[in-house]
Amino acid sequence: MIRLLLVDDQPLFRQGLASLLALEEDLEIVGQASHGKEAIALTHTLQPDVILMDVRMPVCDGVVATREIHQSFPWIRILVLTTFDEDEYIWQSLQAGALGYLLKSTPSAQLATAIRTLDQGHCQLGPTIAPKVFAQLRPPGAVKPNTPQQRFSERELEVLTLIAEGKNNREISQTLHLTEGTVKNYVTQILGRLGLRDRTQAALWAKENLAI
Repeated sequence: MIRLLLVDDQPLFRQGLASLLALEEDLEIVGQASHGKEAIALTHTLQPDVILMDVRMPVCDGVVATREIHQSFPWIRILVLTTFDEDEYIWQSLQAGALGYLLKSTPSAQLATAIRTLDQGHCQLGPTIAPKVFAQLRPPGAVKPNTPQQRFSERELEVLTLIAEGKNNREISQTLHLTEGTVKNYVTQILGRLGLRDRTQAALWAKENLAI
């Protein structure tokens, strides 16, 4: 059972969403919050598996709440669900720790699938959101110097692929039979070579450029 916390300042939308998701046998709504500050407090109490987070809310917005929750509970998956698709909101949310970004127009069946995907540790971006993210990862006018196979060693490609699958350093070390320290060094090298800040950006880059 995937335990969900819904965060949205529109009661009617929140209650309607709760009713739709409650129809899924493997999803359970454990709490609802009307703003980010309330979401932070409920997260400490309820420890949900996945949080559906709106962006623009009173008292405390979704980006601030996402950042604070992710810092305290990095294992909790946060999926932004909003009407706003501005680049600033998307990028700030992902940098704050959100693992996915969807619009409220997403059909409930697709949303349920996205929740399951997120719960497994994989990124989830809406069809109109992904191009915006990839555009920021690859600045306009930038030329891809070579293929990923030319840019990375075979081992680095293995690590990058596992990052894209949502695995942490310990899981990668177990899969590849390496020490966590060695995996950490590989991750640092990969981020530096791509000019990226964190694993989420690396995962998004890998999904676009590798056959995953």
